[in-house]
Amino acid sequence: MECKSNENLASCNCTYEPCSRKGTCCDCVTYHRRRDELPACYFSAETERTYDRSIRRFVADNR
Repeated sequence: MECKSNENLASCNCTYEPCSRKGTCCDCVTYHRRRDELPACYFSAETERTYDRSIRRFVADNR
């Protein structure tokens, strides 16, 4: 089954333009899990623009 879809791409809030994983959620999640991070879609637009995708940042933003 193909993971990439226009629906995924339309709801992807990642602002990192050269990202090859946009719209391919399974690849994005795998990539960020390897780095102990979360994908952009877990963060507010303001936080996402900092590119700090750490779990620590996620927890701090959601207290």
